Amino acid sequence: MAEIPKGDFWDERIERMGRDEIASLQLERLRWQVRRCFEGSPFYRERLEQAGVGPDGIRSLDDLQKIPPVTKQELREEQKEHPPFGRYTVAPPDSWGELHPSTGTTGIPVSTIWSRRDVENIADFTARTMWSFGVRPGDIVQNAFSYGLWVAGMSVHYATQKIGCFVIPIGATGTDRQIFYMDTLGSTVILSTPSFGLYIGEKLRESGVDPGGHKLRIGAFGGEGGTQNPATRKRIEKALGIDAYDYFGLGEIGPTFASESTAKSGLIWAEDHHIVEVLDPETKKPVPEGEVGILVITHLTREATPMLRYWTNDYARVESVLSSCGRTHLRSPGGILGRHDDLVIFRGAKFYPVQVEDVVRGFPELSNEFRIELRTDGATGLDRCVVVAESSSGGAHGAMGTALQEKLKNALLVTPEVEILAPGSFERTTFKAQRFVDNRETRT
Repeated sequence: MAEIPKGDFWDERIERMGRDEIASLQLERLRWQVRRCFEGSPFYRERLEQAGVGPDGIRSLDDLQKIPPVTKQELREEQKEHPPFGRYTVAPPDSWGELHPSTGTTGIPVSTIWSRRDVENIADFTARTMWSFGVRPGDIVQNAFSYGLWVAGMSVHYATQKIGCFVIPIGATGTDRQIFYMDTLGSTVILSTPSFGLYIGEKLRESGVDPGGHKLRIGAFGGEGGTQNPATRKRIEKALGIDAYDYFGLGEIGPTFASESTAKSGLIWAEDHHIVEVLDPETKKPVPEGEVGILVITHLTREATPMLRYWTNDYARVESVLSSCGRTHLRSPGGILGRHDDLVIFRGAKFYPVQVEDVVRGFPELSNEFRIELRTDGATGLDRCVVVAESSSGGAHGAMGTALQEKLKNALLVTPEVEILAPGSFERTTFKAQRFVDNRETRT
């Protein structure tokens, strides 16, 4: 087993590389990746030839922009036409290690394959992320990410072994069992979706357990947005008595490959393994540093199913300014700001569920749960936008509904209707919560 680092960095040489050194490494690895995709993947060879990029057509990082982004729908269609894995699997089958499809929450899952070398790389940069937010040898890690085909549970499991932790591979099982192991084994770290973390905290409160009465000190939360919102982070930290950190991963790219460090200065990207771009959603051109656009990510080291310019549909910004923790790789302050798929358009206004989340969770009188519903008014046929929230206690809440509506109006620049339900009305989840439902009647 490799020697465990003793300082603030998992791999200080990599994590504190100068920007020019990072660019040089990326160019070397990008040229390798494009060449092997051209030579080993009919899917990519067709795309590269159409773009006028040959096997040695990458001479600078700017040449990456010649390659058209690839979307999840294109991957689905490729797998449908060429089952089971499409023609973008580059590494030979005798090198394959694991199969991991996407979650399928937005359609048919897209299968990706990890080679055995891919597994090693994923375990290493996941260990890097966990080290950056304070996980150390001897920690007891309660891994409440789902195991099996969903990628995050497995990558964290491998990383805890590299770090030298004691892992509880509990997965996304019920809250009672989570609390039992938290209490009896003295877990010091917990990982889950933000929704599940809040649910566990809610159960702790209901059972009368003091959040400071257990040994948890760190939590990292991914799989959906939330932790980057100040109101949600505050709720998680208060409910569990921890420092909470944002985590990010994608089934098509890799799990748990970007996280906050203890500086909480934004997601830090593993630029030695990925090129991260931010593109204008209309022009598909890079936006200036610091501006918001769609994340597009390219694999530099992935062997089995590499992605060249994968269109994530996630909005973010990136900055190259040095983090206060000393890490030099690109950062995304505020984390993932929303998904293009989740854009709500109502009466000419455009907003995302994360904006509603930030408002709702600023009200201590409301629980953690909420939902945005688009409905059709039966009498007029007009669209209605309703933010449905849940009270954290009984009693009248007319004034609170009015205050919530006013806050939402200021944040969204449109006035939704507000409904406040009784405590416990929403079903809790161990996975990703559904925050937006379109129940409008289909018009013909």
